[in-house]
Order: sequence, then structure tokens, then C-alpha cells
Amino acid sequence: MTAAANTSEIAAARERLEQLRREVARVYIGSLRPVDALLTAMLARGHVLLEGVPGIAKTTLVKAFAAALGCTVRRIQFTPDLLPADITGTYVLSPREGTFALRAGPIFANLVHADEINRAPAKTQSALLEAMQERQVTIEGDRYELPSPFLVLATQNPIDSEGTYPLPEAQIDRFLVRVAMTYPSSREEAHMVKAHGVASPSARAVLGPLDVAQLQALASAVHVDDDLLDYAVGLAGFTRAHSSVALGASPRATLGLVQTAKAAALMSGRSFVTPDDIRSVAASVLAHRLVLVADAELEAGARERVIEEALSKVSYRRGVRAM
Repeated sequence: MTAAANTSEIAAARERLEQLRREVARVYIGSLRPVDALLTAMLARGHVLLEGVPGIAKTTLVKAFAAALGCTVRRIQFTPDLLPADITGTYVLSPREGTFALRAGPIFANLVHADEINRAPAKTQSALLEAMQERQVTIEGDRYELPSPFLVLATQNPIDSEGTYPLPEAQIDRFLVRVAMTYPSSREEAHMVKAHGVASPSARAVLGPLDVAQLQALASAVHVDDDLLDYAVGLAGFTRAHSSVALGASPRATLGLVQTAKAAALMSGRSFVTPDDIRSVAASVLAHRLVLVADAELEAGARERVIEEALSKVSYRRGVRAM
């Protein structure tokens, strides 16, 4: 691929992403930060955990994003009585043929909306682990590939604790980014009331599965200097040695940090990653993966402060290369 072709592809990809962003923003009224987080996660082939109190349009955002992608979408409403087979599917007997056939569960879709994921017990939540990590499910010993692309968008309410089950650390680590959604501004809320007062708008499909796969391949080809790889490793390593952290960011988190930085670079119209790309996504990729010591766990925003400290103390140094 020539440099000119690469530049044109990057420019075309950025325009497609801007078109997708505008279409989602036409339905979801509020800060565009969550929209950008969904876009970067999609490009990096990662899953997203959306957190926020009820009524701030988490589901509206997911539905608008799913519709604009133009991919197959299934929604799973997590409840305390939800079973693993309700997610993955199961074999059922066909009386006419006298054989068992697979009844596929809602996990067999390009985009899976896991609504209120923390309302199901760990046994059911664990049914997502294999799907999220391996893009496959195993049903009674048989392995089934999931559609490509595959993306899980999960929502949860961090305030309500009655009837909920905290996500295990192993599952939290499978979410590439965590997005904390807040109340809209007064102006945004007034705009929302006006736009949704008569008939709620709906998003149109501006991409398709093949388009998403092409954008993901382009994002994975974004160049990252070895110095930036060392910088990402240094940020993750800082969290592991911090006095307030019992369990720091895993190597999977470091890999996710680099992948998300590539996606951020593509969204900015560049074919290479800069230190600012890594800094801009560090909190959303690393903070939710940290397990804090008991004293620090009680402090609001303690995880984000650890990441801020890492960004201020871990310096980026460009290496000197021999000519």
C-alpha cells in the first residue's frame, strides 16, 4: 500500500466515522464523549461497559449506535432468574425428526446489548466470558463461532445495590473500556425534551458488517512506535506498584490500551499513534480494571486518581535510533 493510498483510506475512514457519529448524535442528545468511546471500542474490537444512574439515556445510546451500524442486534435483559442457556442457547428436541437441533441464543448477533448486566448472578454472567474473549460459545461440548464483527455493550446502574451482583474481576477485565455517563446539561436536556416530545427520532443504518470489519482492519494497521509501546507498558506497570492498588492493570489491559490508542488515532485522521492518543484513552481503559486496597476503595474516584498519577509521573521518552 502506497503512502498516498494509505492517506486516502484514512481520510475516507474518518469521514465514515464522522457520518456514524452524526447519525447517533441525531438520536442521542448529550455529551458526545460516550459516543466517541463506543466508536473507539468498535474499531479496537472491544466491549464496552456503560455505567450511570437510571434515565440518562444509556439504552437510547446503545439502540441508536446499533441501528446506525447496520448490523444484527439482540438485547438481553439481565434478571436474577436468567440462566446461561438463555444467553448461549440450547439443544431442543424436534418431535417430527426425533433429533435435537440447536436453538441459538441472543448471543449470536453482531452487537449484543446486555442491559443491567449486574442483575444476574455470577454463573449467568460467566456465560458471556467465553463469548467476549474468544468470539465463540460452547454448548454441550460443541463449539460455535459467533458472527463477525462481535461487540458487547453492557449497561449497569452503579448506585442501586439491591438485587444486584458485582461483576467478577475476570469479567470486568474483558471490557475494553468503561464509560461513566452523567446527567446532560440544562441546554442538552431542553433540546432532548423538544426533540423527543412528539415522536422519538430513530437512527438510520450508515454502515454494514463488511464496513465495520474494514474499519477495524484499518485501525489495527495503524503504526505504533516501540517507544510508545514502552510507554503503555510503563503506565500499566505503575498501577501494579501503586500503594493504593491491590491488583493492577493486566497485560490484557496494556494490549487494550494500545489497541484503543490506534482507534483514537484513526478517528483523528492519522495512520500513526501519538503519546496524546494513549493519554486520552488511558483512564477509560485502565481505571475499571484496578482492584484497590480496602482503605482506598471507600474514596470516590480513587481509580481515576491512580491513572492521573501514572500519567503525571510516567514520562514518554523517544528513543535515539542509529542511522
